[in-house]
Amino acid sequence: MVTQQIPATATGTVVSLWRYPVKSMMGEELNSSQVTERGLVGDRTYAVVDKQIGKVASAKNPRKWGSLFDFRSMFIESPHDVNNIPPVRITFPDGSNILSNHQKDDIDSNLSKAFNREVTLMKASGFEKPSYEEYWPDIGGLAQRETVTDEAMPSRTFFDIAVIHILTTSTINRLRELYPEGRLEVRRFRPNIVVESDYSDKNDFIENSWVGKKLTIGKDIVLKVTAPCTRCVMITLPQGDLPRDLGILSTVARYNHVHVGVYASVHGGGTIHRGDPIRVEEG
Repeated sequence: MVTQQIPATATGTVVSLWRYPVKSMMGEELNSSQVTERGLVGDRTYAVVDKQIGKVASAKNPRKWGSLFDFRSMFIESPHDVNNIPPVRITFPDGSNILSNHQKDDIDSNLSKAFNREVTLMKASGFEKPSYEEYWPDIGGLAQRETVTDEAMPSRTFFDIAVIHILTTSTINRLRELYPEGRLEVRRFRPNIVVESDYSDKNDFIENSWVGKKLTIGKDIVLKVTAPCTRCVMITLPQGDLPRDLGILSTVARYNHVHVGVYASVHGGGTIHRGDPIRVEEG
């Protein structure tokens, strides 16, 4: 008996790739990257940690850490091996910079002065039980409102939930239609992989249908889409020339249950390139 195979559906192409060497700082746009079970090699390798309370600094609590978006982090050369990560350059709001392989006391002193609190720069591999604080604004549809909660992270990582975050251009375009007065741009949502989708029904959010399915990228990479990405106050914060805008989170809550994009795990690694085709298959 011949078993009927479910054909792969052409989904689109990779149009941009993003890596964030230091959690909650601005990151770097890439032409290609190695992908392992830990996501794009080098992503969220470091974080600033509050020495007083031992929690990871995250722009999810902007009252403390909103200024993280004024910093940029970039590797001095592209990492290819999770066991041999090159130094990262942190650029401060005033344009000065420091490398992660500088003397530890100098790094921590400069960062502490910039944030006006005692902090240290840590690698994810050295943090057994990382956690962060999350502020929930007073917006309908959120799980909490006008409060700060403590949130756990996977052990020895600085990922909130999953190692890969995927977003489509069709979803960004749909949000622009729903909220034309807002500045809806990819960088607000901090994805790893941006897909230019062939999907044409602009009345839906295509990633919703990917949960539980498999994405094949190029020749080697296989991702399993695990969950929708629930958004937070970070997408409303100013960064660069983008203004503060709570209306973006309100729109996401109203029209798509506070979800934009999806999370994925890595089932097959390799090298991902801008321009790679993406196919969606039943999981």
